[in-house]
Amino acid sequence: MQDTLSRAVRVGLIGSGIQRSRSPALHVAEAAAHGVALTYELIDLATLGVGPEALPRLLAEAEAKGFAGLNVTHPCKQAVVHLLDALSDDARALGAVNTVQFHAGRRVGHNTDWWGFAESMRRGLPGAPLGHVLLLGAGGAGAAVAHAVLVLGARRLDVLDTACERAASLAAALRHRFPDRRIEAVDDPAPALAVADGLIHATPTGMAAHPGLPLPAALLSPRHWVAEVVYVPLETALLAAARRRGCRTLDGGGMAVFQAAEAFRLFTGVPADADRMLRHFAAMDR
Repeated sequence: MQDTLSRAVRVGLIGSGIQRSRSPALHVAEAAAHGVALTYELIDLATLGVGPEALPRLLAEAEAKGFAGLNVTHPCKQAVVHLLDALSDDARALGAVNTVQFHAGRRVGHNTDWWGFAESMRRGLPGAPLGHVLLLGAGGAGAAVAHAVLVLGARRLDVLDTACERAASLAAALRHRFPDRRIEAVDDPAPALAVADGLIHATPTGMAAHPGLPLPAALLSPRHWVAEVVYVPLETALLAAARRRGCRTLDGGGMAVFQAAEAFRLFTGVPADADRMLRHFAAMDR
């Protein structure tokens, strides 16, 4: 353990529009609590003026600079998969990666998002009915939270995405892993929400760079619970509208913290104190 604590660790986050990310502060503070010298850098595609096509170069540069690994966020969670040497079982099953380890000349992809969302739901929406859930967004985050809610016991899951073929592909993959559940791609949120218990939102809508609502607020009723993946801002337009309509809500902060705790362990070899990270995350709003 002493060797781990004495070495410097360099990590980062790659994605688009990430200047307000709380990941650097979370990781640096947790590292300091363990006596780890950690630096956390942002590799922002928007700032660099590039898209996911720049991933091969950016990964190679981080690797050459001695990074221990990278967190990966929108729009790179699926695009990065084919650039890696190996995948964890979770990442392979989900087809999405949010954490890349550089180790012994190899790039290994992991998915800590799904566990992060599951733990956040267990703590933040205890007892939420899971008979029928509507998921908005079939990208990397959507794949992770879909897996999570099915692991938690959802019996029926409807998947909606503006790219219909992506929703259909995710639904098919989920049916293969959960053959005893009813999982369908849908193209209209209204009939789904008319019978659903809850809504999970996993698109960029509501982020600081993508403001707005992903669906009409009038579709929500007090019997719904609404869970958000976006955490910058923590109070999205969707959550504010849902609360006004009497819904139980879950912000994206818990998922952000719990996925970060597991990524921290992968980067440093040191188990994170998730409760301490939650307290630090909450303190950022003060």
